[in-house]
Order: sequence, then structure tokens, then C-alpha cells
Amino acid sequence: MTAIKHALQRDIFTPNDERLLSIVNVCKAGKKKKNCFLCATVTTERPVQVKVVKVKKTDKGDFYKRQMAWELQDLTEVDAKDANKENPEFDLHFEKVYRWVASSTAEKNSFISCIWKLNQRYLRKKVEFVNVSPQLLEESVPSGESQSVAGGDEDALDDYQELNSHDEQDIESMMEVCEYAISNAEAFAEKLSRELQVLDGANIQSIMASEKQVNILMQLLDQALAEVDNIEGKLLSYEEMLQSVKEQMDQISQSNRLIQISNTNNGKLLDEIQFLVNYMDLSKGHIKALQEGDLSSPKGIEACINASEALSQCMNVALKPGHDKLMAVKQQQHMFSELRDTFARRLTNHLNNVFVHQGHDQSSTLSQHTAELTLPKHSPLHRDLLRYAKLMEWLKNTQREKYDGLSRTYVDYMTRLYEREIKDFFEVAKIKMAGTSKDGKGKFATLPRKESALKQEVESLHGSSGKLTGSTSSLNKLAVSSSNSRRSQSSSLLDMGNMSASDLDVADRTRFDKIFEQVLSELEPLCLAEQDFISKFFKLQQNPTLVENVDDSDGTFIQNCFYDMVRMMMNKIFQSIETELNSLIALGDKIDSFNSLYMLVKMSHHVWTAENVDPASYLSTTLGNVLVTVKRNFDKCISGQIRQMEEVKISKKSKVGILPFVTGFEEFAKLAEAIFRNAERRGDLDKAYIKLIRAVFSNVEKVANESQKTPRDVVMMENFHHIFSTLSSLKISCLEAERKEAKQKYTEHLQSYVINSLGQPLEKLNHFFEGVEARVAQGVREEEVSYQLAFNKQELRKVIKEYPGKEVKKGLDNLYKKVDKHLCEEENLLQVVWHSMQDEFIRQYKHFEGLINRCYPGSGITMEFTIQDMLEYFSSIAQSH
Repeated sequence: MTAIKHALQRDIFTPNDERLLSIVNVCKAGKKKKNCFLCATVTTERPVQVKVVKVKKTDKGDFYKRQMAWELQDLTEVDAKDANKENPEFDLHFEKVYRWVASSTAEKNSFISCIWKLNQRYLRKKVEFVNVSPQLLEESVPSGESQSVAGGDEDALDDYQELNSHDEQDIESMMEVCEYAISNAEAFAEKLSRELQVLDGANIQSIMASEKQVNILMQLLDQALAEVDNIEGKLLSYEEMLQSVKEQMDQISQSNRLIQISNTNNGKLLDEIQFLVNYMDLSKGHIKALQEGDLSSPKGIEACINASEALSQCMNVALKPGHDKLMAVKQQQHMFSELRDTFARRLTNHLNNVFVHQGHDQSSTLSQHTAELTLPKHSPLHRDLLRYAKLMEWLKNTQREKYDGLSRTYVDYMTRLYEREIKDFFEVAKIKMAGTSKDGKGKFATLPRKESALKQEVESLHGSSGKLTGSTSSLNKLAVSSSNSRRSQSSSLLDMGNMSASDLDVADRTRFDKIFEQVLSELEPLCLAEQDFISKFFKLQQNPTLVENVDDSDGTFIQNCFYDMVRMMMNKIFQSIETELNSLIALGDKIDSFNSLYMLVKMSHHVWTAENVDPASYLSTTLGNVLVTVKRNFDKCISGQIRQMEEVKISKKSKVGILPFVTGFEEFAKLAEAIFRNAERRGDLDKAYIKLIRAVFSNVEKVANESQKTPRDVVMMENFHHIFSTLSSLKISCLEAERKEAKQKYTEHLQSYVINSLGQPLEKLNHFFEGVEARVAQGVREEEVSYQLAFNKQELRKVIKEYPGKEVKKGLDNLYKKVDKHLCEEENLLQVVWHSMQDEFIRQYKHFEGLINRCYPGSGITMEFTIQDMLEYFSSIAQSH
């Protein structure tokens, strides 16, 4: 087998740069025995590839050839069939299962052991070995001639080296000397063994011959050992000397270390003392300012501000661990606390006195402002108090309870002050609004009494307090009691329709608009100034640095807290504004419901302005709430107009004409367009327009259906013509569809009225030609109609003679009088209707002429009057009336 292995290595594997590691002689199981060899090989180049190669002899039997090869990484299982009994059969599982029978069990075991080692060394994917003895997978099995390949340890696989050219020549020369080396390997091996023994004997003799040199070497070694002992003795003496020096150096080093520690400690102690002296020492000037500083003079206030800031720095200094245990530190902290409490009491008492003093001064100026419908300006009070803003901030950071107490005191004081000012202000505004009445002619006139006298009467009606809250109805009664002809407080489209343009209270509404605008204009700067002062004086402004150093959510929370505190104080101080505004709005709405239009525009503008300044301000929120009430009143006004349209009643004995709510809508639209020009709430008006115009359309049709004196088409025609003219002149974009609808309805009912009123002025002639058309419809040819007994030429001439021109003109004159009775003078549609009737009469005349020409050709039959005669009839009748 060894010779075969060498032959296979030389002829097959060496040319392919492969090494043969194990070989087994096999044949396929269950078939005719054709022997072949399975070889385990590795490549000599890296990366190493491991293969199982099938080799068989050629047909002539002289050479071996490579038949098939499998990669070892494709091998999934090795089945040895039986792990306990000798069995030459085994299976290799590649893509399919190959079943083999080895020539001997030893060869099979050696080959499987080699496969296991190669798998362990080179493959990541481990092959599964089934029915294989564990001892076989742990160590190599000696098996005679295969021991050199398969029975060696793993190092044999790794230490193998390819022969170089010199080694090959030596082996070849040796094998040439022994010609039987290949044919009789055992004899060759014995010869080599004998030669090896000879060489070993020669080596032993050579060693024994060098005994003398060995003895000399041993003597030299003994001398070297003695010299080493001598050196070690000297080193010991040196070490003893160095040990004493080391002890002295250690003492010196210890002394130096203690000196350094002492110096370090002294330096740190000096730093601590300097730190405490620098940061916990308050100057005598600051102490005096905190104890006795003048809080009424600018210099004294500035000194107190500087002293309070210095005190805060001393009290807030970050002490190091242990500082608080020092007696001096405790004494300083105690002194600082006493100074803080003392100054806080002084500051609180002084500011309380300032609030009271400023309040008295402010109250003395109230009377002159209220009479002029203006609110007192608090800028002097704010200017004086803002000097204490930094001290308020110090109080907020150090004595929060006193700060909160001062805040409540200020709010309580200002609440009483503003409530008095605002109530007086609104009282005058209400008196000015209600200070008008109507004279006997139905026009507004100023009451003869002075405002002061009127105010006294109001107070007598509502009690000595002079409050108007909850007494709007009484004030309204006072305002309208001077004249029995005063119209209803709620303006309506119906009322407007019954009044001439001079009766519209333009001057009164303009006056109301100016008063309402003045009220809002006075409140706006008052609230903004107070909110700005509160934010600055009580330090409720958001700190940009603080917000920048926190997350977005925390920054939003801090900002909301600032706004909430300001809003809470403003709500308390101005708690009466919203109530008074709603009361004023109710009064204006009761005086004239159309005032809601003015109020909606003005209030919307002021809300928009306030939101642009500060969307979260008290003014913006309050005006926004009041705007809801104004919008509700506006919607109620529109609903009232619609309700009054639905309740309108028309006299059965007189003609309808232009309905009052139609002209009322025109007046309303003109007024609204003037009020809402460039207004922010234009959308509300557009929605109201849609509701009103749909109600107008619906109720015009309702009245037309109920009308008994005036034909339905006349009511629809005249009123929709008026609506169309109104919408065309106003050019309201949101009502463009309604304008077109009004025109369509006007045109339709005009045509309907003309056709129904004109009817058949030539009645018998109409009946005759209706019969003619019926015959034609039944299939009679037009030129054969004259042969019908009832429709011959003689019958046609007889009917035509009944309508001479004189009779026709008489009938038209009666028709004109009838139309004149139906139509109203305001809309001036008589000539339009008369012209349309003329066109309709001409159309009928031409229709009759056409039938005569087609059905009675060549008969020479014509009407008793011509189209020109007809035009003269219509013209002369129109001119005569």
C-alpha cells in the first residue's frame, strides 16, 4: 500500500499541487467488485482545500487515473455502520449517499480518522460521524503501513514539508543503489535500519572519545562557582551599607513630606479665610442703608437697592462643606437674616403707605375726567412705583410672604380705585347714549336737560349708589320718556320701510358709534398700561435667559405661569370692565338694535388690535369675551328682522306695491355697507346678508300668494325688480347669485303678467285660428284648410270684420287702465309692462298673418288694421295717460 501511495502522490497529486494524506482500497457495496481508491488530500497552497478523490486503474491496468473528486465541506455525514464490531462497510453523505466496502477494517478506520482530523482542523461546518468508535475520533489507530499517514498525530499533518531538489537527488541515488527498494520495501527498510544502528554506534564512540575535554569543562565550572560565591559575599556587605543609607533617606523624605503638608494646609486655610472675608462681609454703608435708608428719595432708594443686592449675594454665597459649622459664619448669617427681616418690614410698610398716598391723590382728579368721558391716567402713580421695582424683585426672592401680601394689598386698593373710576365712566357713557329723544316730527333731538340733571334723575331711579348695573331697562325708559312718538327700541326692516330717509336716525347712530368708540379707546390704553406696570413692578415678565436654558415644554410652562399670574391680578383689578361693557352693549342694543352693527365692527377691530399687541393679554381675552356677546346681539338683530318679515300683514283693500321689508333691506344694506367698509368681521355681515335675502325672497313669494287685490305676478315682478336694482347698485359680491336670481324672477313674472293680462284681445280670431291649427295637427294640409266648412274663407272674413281698428284701440285703452291700477308708482314699471304688451300683441298679429298666408293663399284676405296702426294705438294710449 505504501508503494501505491507513493505512486499516486507522484503521478496524480503532485502535478496538481496536492498532498495525499490517507488512502483506502474500496469497492461499491452491493455491486460487482471493481476496486478503486478513496484518497484524502489537501492543497499545498493557501487557502487550503480538502478533498476526497476517487482513483482507479486504467482499463489496461498500467496507470492510475483520477475519476471523481468531492469537496470535504460538502460532506455532511460519515456512517461507519457499527461502532463496536469490525465492519468494513461505511457511507459518505455528499449530495447523495455513497456506500463503500473497504478491503480491511483497519484501512476504513484509518481513513475515517484522517477525515475526522481534517474536518476538525480546516472546516467551520463540522461533519457528523455516526456509528464511529469514540476512541477512533480521539487518537490515531496504528495500522501497519498506513500508520505514517493516517496514524500520526495532527502535527504530522502540519509539519509535512515538500522535498527540495537536493533531498530528491539523495533519495533517488539511495534507491538506485538498492534496486529492490520499490519491489521489496521490507528488505529496503531493514537495510536502512542496519545502517542507522551503525551510525548510532559511531556517535557513541565519538562521545566517549571526548571524555577528557568534558573533565576540563567540569573543572572550569567549579572555579566559576567559587568565584560566584565570592561575588555574592561582597554584594551582601554592600547591601548592608546601603540599608543604613536608605533609612536615613526615608527619615529625610518623611520630614519634607510633613513640611509640604503643613504648607498646603496653611495655603488652603488662607484661601478659606479670604473666601469668607470677601463673600460674607457686608459694608457698614450697606448695613446703614438697610437699617435707616430713606425710601422716599431717589438717592435713598438707589442706596437701598445696592445694599439689598449686596445682602442677597452674601446670603446666597455657596458655602463649602464645614463652613456652616464655624461660629463666625453662623454669626454673619444671623446678622444677615436680621438685616433682611428688618429691611423687608421697612420696605413693606413704606410701599403700603405709598399705595394709600397715591390713591388719595388719584381720587381727587376723578370728577373732571368722568364729565369729559375720559378715564384718569395712572402714569404718575406707575412712574413713582416703578422706582421700587428692583426692591420688589428682592422682596420676591427673599420674603415671598411679604411680597405676596404687598401684591394683594396693591390689587385690593387698585380694584376699589378702578371700580369707582370705571363705574363713573360707564355711567356717563350710558347717560350720553340715552340722552336723546324724538320731537313731535319723529326726529331725534337732544333732551333739553343737562347731563348732570339727567344723571341725578338716573340716580334717583336706581338708588343713592348711582349704579347702573342691572338697571338698563329703567335707563332706557328714561331715555325715551320725553316723547310719545319715540319709535320702538328695536329697529326693524319693516319700520325702516315705512320711514323716509330723513327718518333714519343717522345722526343718533353716529353719535352712539362715537361714544362706543371713545369708551373702547379709553379702556384699551388703561388696561395695557396697567398690565405693563404689573409685569414690570412685580417682576412677572418672562426671563429670556431662563427660558433658553430649559426644554421647550418647561419653557412653555414657565411662560404660562407668568401669564397666569398677570391675568389673575388683572382679572381682580378690572373685574368690573366686562360687566360694565356688557351692560353698555345691552343698553345700546335696546336703544336701537342696529347699534349691534356698529358695536360688532368696533369691538372686532379692538380685539384684533389687542391680539396683535399681546394675544394672551387681559385686554385681548376680555374684549374677546365681550365680542361674543356683541356677535350674539348682531345675530339676534338679524333674526328679529327675519321674524318681522314673516309677521308682515298686507291690506286686502289696497294694492301691494313694493313691500316694506324689501325697501327695508335696501336701507339695511346701505347702512351695513357704510359701517362694515374695510371691517375685520366682513364675513359675519355676508352670512347675515344671505339669511336676510333668502328671507326676503321667501316672504315676497308668500305675500304674492296671499295678495287678493294685486295679481301675484305684479307683486313678484315689482319687488324682485326692486331687489335686483338694489343688489346691482350695491355690488355685494356674496349676493351675486341672488342678484341673478332676482333678475330671473323679475323677467319671468313680467312675461307671465303680460301674457295673462293681455290674454286674447282678438278672442274670436284666436279661437278661429286655434281650430285651424288643430286641423293641421290632425293631418289636414294647410292649403286644404279653407275647404273645411267651419274654416272656409267666408267664415274667416266674418271673424275679421268683428275687429276693426277702432274696437281694437278701445280694448287696448281698457287694458292700459287695468295695468295702471295693478302697478305701483314707486317702481315706475308701467311703461316697461306696456311696451312688453305691445311686443306680445305684435307677435300674435304676425302669427295670424302667417296662418292666413299659408292656409288661404291668394285669397286677398287681410286684417282690418296694420302693425303700424297698432304701434300708433299703443303710443297714443300711453301719451294720453
